Amino acid sequence: MTLANGTWVRARAGDPAHHTRLPRYARGHVGQILHCEGRWPLPDDRARGVVPPRVEAVYAVRFRAFDLWGEGAHTVTLALWESYLEERR
Repeated sequence: MTLANGTWVRARAGDPAHHTRLPRYARGHVGQILHCEGRWPLPDDRARGVVPPRVEAVYAVRFRAFDLWGEGAHTVTLALWESYLEERR
């Protein structure tokens, strides 16, 4: 999956039994792709000793603070690996 700038995505809602760099406060929320930051090894795989770790696209995803915390007029931008995201249709 390659996500274009401006694409609306939902951060996966699950709570894996292993390490993940997907912050709990963003899980299940909708954000917008700002740009791709390149391809990087998935830290989840590295933490579990998977060799070689999967290499995935990392996206800058912007969320409204209000959607995340119920208040705030600003936005929050997170660097998220592709497998953390679902395209919102």
